[in-house]
Amino acid sequence: MDLSTLALPRFIEEVRAVAPPPGQAFDLEWIPDGRTTLLFRAIEGGRKGDVWVAGPRTRALLKSKTGVARTVTLRFKPGWSAPLLGVAASELTDRIAPLEDVWGRAGRELCGELLAARSRADVMDRIARAFALRAGQPFETASGQLARRAVRLLEDGEVRVERVAGRLGVTARHLRRAFAENVGIGPKEFARAVRLQRAVRMAATSCDWARIAADAGYYDQAHLIADFRQLVGLTPGAFCKRAGGRMTQPNPSTSDSSLPVRPFAATCAREQAAWGSGA
Repeated sequence: MDLSTLALPRFIEEVRAVAPPPGQAFDLEWIPDGRTTLLFRAIEGGRKGDVWVAGPRTRALLKSKTGVARTVTLRFKPGWSAPLLGVAASELTDRIAPLEDVWGRAGRELCGELLAARSRADVMDRIARAFALRAGQPFETASGQLARRAVRLLEDGEVRVERVAGRLGVTARHLRRAFAENVGIGPKEFARAVRLQRAVRMAATSCDWARIAADAGYYDQAHLIADFRQLVGLTPGAFCKRAGGRMTQPNPSTSDSSLPVRPFAATCAREQAAWGSGA
């Protein structure tokens, strides 16, 4: 694929570059959201590193690592990880795999490239080049386009798979197959994750669970609690307490819960500190 046609903001929803304070563990909390994540970590003072791919989750997972010098986390937009990684999203569901297991030698070489990077811009350029070399062909598949159109409908509030399929002119079975290949979970599971994410965002400013349940699309508060228990392993109240009294954004983050979500083009001094004064 021509690098000039691979504009990462088209495919990547969020990028974070973080340097945890010395001695502080780096925590990653994955709550189901239908996204695949690429994670680079420099460890042992930046002398060693690793690159991981985390597929979409059907249950929450918390990982913690000490000795991390800096990290870069990329979250793919739903439906775009398959062509960029060259592997069906369903092969990564509920998995956290070394990129080397997915790409072979190229995954190991990318880790070396990222360790040598001197700025966040340099990191992104090297990642874009790696994607350009690995991108699947054909890049724009019919099933991928179908899955991404369905994603937009589900994120806009449509929850019935049959209705989404009907609006897109396909059978529910066809839609589920396209979703599994390109998103990694079924459309029903994706709609459930969207609803959960909506509830978590609302709970960042309010703990009126009955109101949150209604506004997030649950039948009632009991439905919300049941979903939290099954998907997160905690009640909403327990999850809120663990987050320090209020809900936090359910995306990969450092153990500093005050760090805001950074959209693709965002920059901040703390992120740049991972590479000194580099951009």
